[in-house]
Amino acid sequence: MSFTKLDYCQYLLSSQVNYTLTNLAEHLKSFSHDTINRYLKAEKLSPRLLWEQVRPMLELDPEAYLIFDDTVLDKSFGPKIEAARKQWSGNAKGVIRGIGVVSCVYVNPKTERFWVVDYRVFDPAADGKTKLDHVRDMLHSVSHRRGLPFETVLMDSWYATKDLMLLIEGMGKRYYCPLKSNRQVDDSQAEHPYRRVDALEWSERELERGKLIKVKGFPKEHKVKLFRVVVSSNRTEWIVTNDLSQDSTQDTQEVRGVRWKIEEFHREAKQLTGIESCQCRTSRIQRNHIGCALLVWSRLKSLAYQSGQTIYRIKRGLLHDYLVQQLKNPSVEMVLA
Repeated sequence: MSFTKLDYCQYLLSSQVNYTLTNLAEHLKSFSHDTINRYLKAEKLSPRLLWEQVRPMLELDPEAYLIFDDTVLDKSFGPKIEAARKQWSGNAKGVIRGIGVVSCVYVNPKTERFWVVDYRVFDPAADGKTKLDHVRDMLHSVSHRRGLPFETVLMDSWYATKDLMLLIEGMGKRYYCPLKSNRQVDDSQAEHPYRRVDALEWSERELERGKLIKVKGFPKEHKVKLFRVVVSSNRTEWIVTNDLSQDSTQDTQEVRGVRWKIEEFHREAKQLTGIESCQCRTSRIQRNHIGCALLVWSRLKSLAYQSGQTIYRIKRGLLHDYLVQQLKNPSVEMVLA
């Protein structure tokens, strides 16, 4: 009997706090730490494995959303981890040493359920690819090789580049994404110079229905629709879309809300699968660990959809039988003086 990815995934699913190989070896007596380490170092688990797991679960819809975004797995505790590099973390609100993971989430707009259908590890030292390259690869894979039906692409301001936006348009799809506040745009039909998007003036009608603009660097006659969306009392987003028929800021804000599904995924994966917790130095083990963690998240999410429970209740519920047993017959008895 040999150690397999199923054994490792089961460990990540069952463990509640400690996700190290040492802890696994201590609780899985049939395999030593070295055996587990050798397996993870020799195996090559690709993103395709996640796709094969998720494909039967998908609820396809021609009006579905594709969401692209990245997260940084904190590796500040491991300065010699190969795939880790210094990069900006929105969660930490600063530059940290970590491993970047770019993900693609498929959202059914009718059921509001979502699935991670692809991912890439951001490691330019190994493959020379940027995060934008990874998004293009995944977009091509989802649309052409896998043929998933979808209508709209949602992404963060980091991905709102001319090339990517025009690529999406060339595929006959729509996009909604925020622009950074210093992005140069023109809403005057070339009568005035380009201005920062946060310096534009808005009429009451434009606040309600948006306005046509040209983004600097785009083809001469290329227009997009811009909406000023007030997120909170101290935060405003400027959402741009190639859907020129969109004439409601309220509807645009609702579409913006769908984009936060991927943030929900990031939070759940980090809190419930130990995706950040691998301490091994080699890039291959880190990649395999990430792949298995995403398989575990997909399994937990599937169970949550089937049972009508939250993913947190499914995971924490594993402690229920243990607590019942300990209350009846405690391994360590409480004693009062």
